[in-house]
Amino acid sequence: MSIRSFSSSLALVGALLATAVVTAGCGNGEAPATAEAAAQQRPATRVETLVLEPTSFTDEIELTGTVEAINDATLSAQAAGTVMSIVDLGTTVQEGERIAQLDATEAQAALEQAQARYELTQDRYERQEPLYRDSIITALEFEQVRSERTQARAALAQAEKRLRNTRVTAPFAGTVEERFVQPGEQVAPNDPVARVIDVQPAKVVAGVPERYAGDIEKGNELRIQFQSARLGERTGTVTFVGSAIDPDSRTFTIEATIANADRTIKPEMVTQIRLDRTTIEDALVIPRPAVVRDEAGTHVYTLERTDSTAIARKRDIVLGPSTGARVAVASGLQAGDEVVVVGQTNLAPGQPVEVTDQYTRIPDAGTPYESNTASNPAS
Repeated sequence: MSIRSFSSSLALVGALLATAVVTAGCGNGEAPATAEAAAQQRPATRVETLVLEPTSFTDEIELTGTVEAINDATLSAQAAGTVMSIVDLGTTVQEGERIAQLDATEAQAALEQAQARYELTQDRYERQEPLYRDSIITALEFEQVRSERTQARAALAQAEKRLRNTRVTAPFAGTVEERFVQPGEQVAPNDPVARVIDVQPAKVVAGVPERYAGDIEKGNELRIQFQSARLGERTGTVTFVGSAIDPDSRTFTIEATIANADRTIKPEMVTQIRLDRTTIEDALVIPRPAVVRDEAGTHVYTLERTDSTAIARKRDIVLGPSTGARVAVASGLQAGDEVVVVGQTNLAPGQPVEVTDQYTRIPDAGTPYESNTASNPAS
């Protein structure tokens, strides 16, 4: 056999084999050529969607804060003695009002003695002064009388202070939060007696990430939410903005005051703080859970509708600022796009979907959407 004949035979065999493969494929159902074609053959996935409409979006700074008392003082005894009385826990006191009383018997006696001595020296001074003016007594004699009166006056002032020190008084208006002694106990100077706090108004302290250093100023209003729903949302005013960055947390401190007339806000409560940073008009906003992230980037699934079907399409997007469960889309979407917000984790590009609910706005409480959200069943 010639070389040309042998080549022709090989070509014929190859053609027959190819024909056999194609025939077998047609007989058993040909495999899809692409992943998208494979996805289109899957059963429709049930999803919920949001039709994008431009809206106003407020970029907020979100912080965690702690409530502190405006004034919080532990009061100590300034004298030694027996505790004669102390006010009850929870008592509201005014500035200067007595909180505890020590035994003042000795201090009172010392005061009366000092008072008598001072009155005696004062009387002597008043009798000797005209004699000095008339040169009946010498300057040295009169100076001794004046010195005695000065010493007696100092001793009287010290005795009065000792008597005052038997009283523990409130340095500011507030509430007695703790008692460290009971009537009948002995105390020494500097022993703690009671704790007084002032929570009207209250103070909220928070650490702010350094990237917001130029966004917060004194006088800014904050919205403050507490873990107790009964307290609701309150507003506060920034009264202090720290100038130094904590090297460990990379934050700076702010303080805000908040009205607390009913005294329901208590120290050490944890709060969620929101501060408006900027407002974007005509923003396209989606729920955070709608965003799909993978090694290729950030995406969402949108729908491509025909007369009979709805197909999922993967769209690359760039995210903008976010607040809570909402995020603004900087690019990649446009008004009227229908974004999958529930069921997107089960989708692949080109997969048919069944829309169970279609929404036209993001409700206040993320996804799944509440029944009171304006929605229209998908056709």
